[in-house]
Amino acid sequence: MSQKVLLSAKEINIILHRLACQLIENHLDFKNTVLIGIQPRGIFVAERLKKLLKEEYKVKDIKLGYLDITFYRDDFRRGEKILEANKTKIDFLVEGKNVVFIDDVLYTGRSIRAALTAIQSFGRPNEIELLTLIDRRFSRNLPIQPDYRGRQVDAINQEKVKVMWKENDGEDKIYLISK
Repeated sequence: MSQKVLLSAKEINIILHRLACQLIENHLDFKNTVLIGIQPRGIFVAERLKKLLKEEYKVKDIKLGYLDITFYRDDFRRGEKILEANKTKIDFLVEGKNVVFIDDVLYTGRSIRAALTAIQSFGRPNEIELLTLIDRRFSRNLPIQPDYRGRQVDAINQEKVKVMWKENDGEDKIYLISK
């Protein structure tokens, strides 16, 4: 097994700044926009973006929630692996809001499909957009594309993208792992 560094901590930080600027361009003051981190790993991207928007770009009122999609996945009852649910934390209304789903890696699109179903339990958003740090563009099973992407990666065959976060893994780094 070999691993190649796709993005260093500095490159991740630059990309997060760019994504934050793109969000500001499209949503200005965020009065009618909410950010939703897809559990489990999308919350790290969402938290970083919220912090950047508040501290660096002085956006005052940013609503951030976490959405668990475990029981909405189409592979929920398949396979031997026991799935563990994460915590959903959405303490605001999404009815009539512009929702930005945030995830670390867009792979097959199945997680986003599950998120689209899960968010309906919290109301009917006006619009839903997708922000992903990494877009594995040749791996899609569903016609889902990001509105905001950090970096496109052409991972093929058994290659895997592994995103590491300082808060969870001790370092900020993204690897492409080949078997």
